[in-house]
Amino acid sequence: MKNIIYITLLVLFIFNCSTTKKTVTNNNEQLEALKENDTVKIANDDLEYEIIIIEPGFNFWVAGRARPKGYYSQQFLENRNNIYVREWNQRVLQPLRFKPNLYELQINYDQNIDYGYEVNYLLYNYFVYFQLTYNQRLGPFVPRI
Repeated sequence: MKNIIYITLLVLFIFNCSTTKKTVTNNNEQLEALKENDTVKIANDDLEYEIIIIEPGFNFWVAGRARPKGYYSQQFLENRNNIYVREWNQRVLQPLRFKPNLYELQINYDQNIDYGYEVNYLLYNYFVYFQLTYNQRLGPFVPRI
């Protein structure tokens, strides 16, 4: 009787391991599909703003490494984005001091406009991604994930 139980447990263990592999494969396929779509575009016709992030690997990074939505408050994201945008724009204006291929365009971010959680979340995560990927520091904070 004990042999049958062990065999049944072994069969269940093998079955569960193979099921997990399929889930991981599907998840990896979804992440790989995100690598191909390197453009993030958020638009809101009511506020007449648009944010476009064109960065290879950013979607993959957000899906795989960034904190989930709701982890940070909107006020936290807005405060960090204000600091990061200010530093970013200063670097755009100093191409001899900072790499102009990294800081090409200014970011028009007005702290008095409520862009909503989604825009602030993606902008903040772009700044974290940028700092970690290109070994840059845009403010007094160590970029955290």
